[in-house]
Amino acid sequence: MAEPGRLPEALASFALRHLGPGAGPAVERLRAAHPDADATALRSLVVTRGRRRVTAEGSFVGGPFMLFIPVAFCGALLSQVRIVLELAATEGLDTTDPQRAAELLVLQGVYADTTAARAALDAAPDRPRPEKRPGRVAAFRALVLRMAWLLGLLTPSDEKVGRWTRVGQWALVGCVFLVGLVVPLVWLPYMAYSYNRATTRLTDRATVFYVGSRDRRTPRGVRVDPATAVAGLRALASMTLPAVALLLLIATDTRIAGGRWPVAGIVLTTSCLVTGGWWMWRRQRKRRESSP
Repeated sequence: MAEPGRLPEALASFALRHLGPGAGPAVERLRAAHPDADATALRSLVVTRGRRRVTAEGSFVGGPFMLFIPVAFCGALLSQVRIVLELAATEGLDTTDPQRAAELLVLQGVYADTTAARAALDAAPDRPRPEKRPGRVAAFRALVLRMAWLLGLLTPSDEKVGRWTRVGQWALVGCVFLVGLVVPLVWLPYMAYSYNRATTRLTDRATVFYVGSRDRRTPRGVRVDPATAVAGLRALASMTLPAVALLLLIATDTRIAGGRWPVAGIVLTTSCLVTGGWWMWRRQRKRRESSP
């Protein structure tokens, strides 16, 4: 929050310390589980598993949980970093070497080369002067936009689009946001698609960086990803309770102070909280059951 501009460096350093030691053993376990897989197949497994993890972690944002977008962004970013580290591990590289953090910043488009990235990582952050410190709202907005840019959800460096295309993209985001205020989890499929596309770009860059060519056996975007399909089904299921509640409201002609709108607001808010809370409880229960 104090230095949104140094988010990439802070994230890379944090990921190297906490994810680097486990990336190598994770690849070894994957290799042991698939002894017949060659180097290309192993990279494909790493990418496929990691992309689904990013999509699942990041797309669980919507309805009453929109305020948790920064948390989901951070989780998705760390999952993307884990993919990059595991790809490096498939090539026999040390995932705890500081050079991996510099390579990550290059792959994210923060710096043009690893020399500049290493210099930025080694440099002590400049403390902002009190009179120049941004307000909490401005700092929060800058932090969220920075994370979205790192994730590849905003203006990817490898994609050039026209002005009207960009206007259409932002209009779509606005429409999804407005609908999401009423129907819980409705923008799960939209976010799942965006995360899947952005992560595919990152893994393609990482594969070219570490291997020298793009793996053609890695599943491409023409197929329907299971995580995206599940997200779509969840979004459709989440519409059931608000829709039924509104139908009952119309059928019973329930009113407060002579109007239907107050009742509709209460019904929609309650149904969103109930539906979204049930999804979150179910997700947490699965995590506890799968944890050792």
